[in-house]
Amino acid sequence: MTRKMWLGAALTAGLVGCAALQQFSALRQVVFTLGRIGTGRLAGVSLTRIASYSTLSATEVARITIAVARKDLPLDFVLDVHADNPVENKVAATMVRLAWSLYLDDKQTISGVVDTSLTIPSGGQVVIPMRMRLNLMEFFDGPAEDLVNIAAAVAGLNTDPTRVSLRAVPTINTPIGPIAYPTPITIVTRTVGGP
Repeated sequence: MTRKMWLGAALTAGLVGCAALQQFSALRQVVFTLGRIGTGRLAGVSLTRIASYSTLSATEVARITIAVARKDLPLDFVLDVHADNPVENKVAATMVRLAWSLYLDDKQTISGVVDTSLTIPSGGQVVIPMRMRLNLMEFFDGPAEDLVNIAAAVAGLNTDPTRVSLRAVPTINTPIGPIAYPTPITIVTRTVGGP
């Protein structure tokens, strides 16, 4: 390889590396927050009906009690994750993957991956709706009343200070290929319910 070719290759590699660094820097400036928790059900009972155990009908209590006896109390809901790219960041941030784990009351529950490519323009926001489904009996003990109150707190329907957080590893696309964050980040820790 001649000196001229070597210099050209080095310059190209430098530009590609600079572009990758710029993309990585752009995603590092994106602010992730938990948004609305909605469209939830506990053992088939709408979370909008569950402010507490005492608000349930006899039929709903029976349904949940049977689910607890079977040790299969499914809680499902949609969690909106907001990704905000500040206007001060002049570069669009492109995320190609988001590996995540859901924590309730600081206890790790389920994990998953969002494999959709998202570009967040400078000064823009992207909302990522994430469907969550877990069996509360796998992660929490107690009578049906306690488990109903956990579900209601997750949905923000009572004053129980249950904490909801996502720990995630974003991956960005760069000219030299995908680059993942070196360590998981807590996208946000949000106390739902409460004043």
